[in-house]
Amino acid sequence: MSQPALAAVPSRDPLLQPYQLKHLTLKNRIMTTSHEPAYPEDGMPKDRYRLYHATRARAGVALTMTAGSAAVSRNSPPVFNNILAYRDEVVPWMKALTDDCHEHGCAVMIQLTHLGRRTHWNKGDWLPIVAAGPEREPAHRAFPKIIEDWEIDRIITDYADAAERMQAAGLDGVEFECYGHLMDQFMSPLTNALDAPWGGSLENRARFALEVYRACRKRVGDGFLLGMRYTADETAAGGIGPEEGLRIGQMFKAAGVDFLNVVRGQIHTDAALTNVIPVQGMTSAPHLDFAGRVRAEVGLPTFHAARIPDVATARHAIASGQLDMVGMTRAHMADPMVVKKIMEGREDDIRPCVGANYCLDRIYQAGDALCTHNAATGRELTMPHEIAPADVKKKVVIVGTGPAGLEAARVAAERGHDVTVFEAAPNPGGQIRLTAQSERRREMIGIIDWRMAQCAARDVAFHFNTYAEADDVTALNPDVVIVATGGMPHTEVLETGNDLVVSSWDIISGDVKPGTRVLVYDDAGDHPALQAAEKIAKTDAHVEVMTPDRSFAPDVMAMNLVPYMRSLQDKDVKFTVTYRLMDVRRNGNMLTAVIGTDYSKHREERDFDQVVVNHGTIPLDELYFDLKPLSTNRGAVDQDAMVAARPQPAGQHDGSFALYRIGDAVSARNTHAAVYDALRLMKDI
Repeated sequence: MSQPALAAVPSRDPLLQPYQLKHLTLKNRIMTTSHEPAYPEDGMPKDRYRLYHATRARAGVALTMTAGSAAVSRNSPPVFNNILAYRDEVVPWMKALTDDCHEHGCAVMIQLTHLGRRTHWNKGDWLPIVAAGPEREPAHRAFPKIIEDWEIDRIITDYADAAERMQAAGLDGVEFECYGHLMDQFMSPLTNALDAPWGGSLENRARFALEVYRACRKRVGDGFLLGMRYTADETAAGGIGPEEGLRIGQMFKAAGVDFLNVVRGQIHTDAALTNVIPVQGMTSAPHLDFAGRVRAEVGLPTFHAARIPDVATARHAIASGQLDMVGMTRAHMADPMVVKKIMEGREDDIRPCVGANYCLDRIYQAGDALCTHNAATGRELTMPHEIAPADVKKKVVIVGTGPAGLEAARVAAERGHDVTVFEAAPNPGGQIRLTAQSERRREMIGIIDWRMAQCAARDVAFHFNTYAEADDVTALNPDVVIVATGGMPHTEVLETGNDLVVSSWDIISGDVKPGTRVLVYDDAGDHPALQAAEKIAKTDAHVEVMTPDRSFAPDVMAMNLVPYMRSLQDKDVKFTVTYRLMDVRRNGNMLTAVIGTDYSKHREERDFDQVVVNHGTIPLDELYFDLKPLSTNRGAVDQDAMVAARPQPAGQHDGSFALYRIGDAVSARNTHAAVYDALRLMKDI
């Protein structure tokens, strides 16, 4: 006799409990908070944007808060690629996104804003920007016009129009951004220079936000959720402090606001923003306890996100009663399958967010957010987050265990191939292992550790301490060979004296002891120069960081630069831009640096006891060229196929294997480029 089927046992995991937000049932306690990956096209959330959110919805997230944030007015031009909520054509695009997410039981909201002074008049339609005072925001540099009454009226109407559009698109609600943007510029005594009725007392400073809320509520009714993401403590002298922040929260509650999303700090400078959204090396969940205080004392449903990168921290936030919904936004950029893996008991499989902040820093500098070690994020149209098995099992040999080689090994193993990996060093990691020697950047090793664990679970064979030569590779009779041998520091940059300098790697690794008067010459603009300078400066040496560029470390980018500056500026370190190191010659027990400039014929000489050069890497490509004539494709990559995410064509030459090289074995790039090389090649092999 058959036994009756057992009913599913409800999970006791705090993160997987449903939450009732007014009339809306959220299926668990995990959300992605508002953020703008800069994926819109023409200001619209088209297919790339839709699939980015739909992927996370399909994997189980309960609420996706889109946009960070969507502009409600023409004179709030986005400073990067944001959704234009003031256009009627946004409705069908948002409806398509919402329908896709709703299909998977995921609620959808959007963050609406007027940027105020946090933009620039030379963007968009070249309209004057407005604020509640005349002072510019340092991050965006433009001096605003002091807002007039007729503009206030128009912007309030713009908010209501935008909320109505979102309701028409089928969203579950909106969140108003009240930190750093126009609402907060009214709210904060640091930025509000207006007289009554819009300035002075807290009641007057809060009037704009409350009038916006009331206008929107009147337009959309009680069946549409309206919340506030607001600064409850600016952590700045003369600004909104905790007690005033709590009063603001209570004012929002009295007005009928449905939920709060708590922020602590300011975002008007890179340094301030980095305190609000901490990067690697900084404290995890630094504002969680404060958000819990707001929840306890205000009594509204409370959301919060700020470097909550792991499941354990998120679970604590819910279990301790500090939050009702926990935001794991960057964690979902690293791995959109977080909730799915929790439900399946696979938390150990979650790809970790390492806090590199490549995602946020890229938005301003390179145009869109990408994850440093998940190349599928933002590329859901072409790149898989979950790897499909191959129809035919192949023998794949990979040389090198940096991020490129390990990603190739991981993807090949998930495809079901027989994978062997050679590595000359005793441990995996390549340049990332070097980077992770910095205490502040030790989390980077998570990029390697996760891939090693994924490979170990799929029986990838590793041979460490093995300098693979062509015969070692061909002896395995491979079908596919991937050369991911990386590169070595390139220091041959001088007219004379190249033998007298050391590389940034020499300093970071500890192979060379720091001098006492050191020139760090950075002609690459990336992390190793500053990392070397940081290590040298900690010995109380004098350090000069010099670059021929007009700004130093341009590829480190804004928020990643902050911890370097905090580490260096209280030490004997100076920064020199627009000067080029020409020559180095020995002068007794010192080195004379001959310094020129690209802008004139000026020359000068200065003495140091050590010169450190950062000029990228040159490929370790000898093995590749040894194997090239033996391969069916002669190492060629069909770039059209690669860009279109199609499989590489079969080789047309005599040979027994297809050969590809990836990562820094091709040329000096970065971790993301290495991982992306591997993913788009291996996903179809």
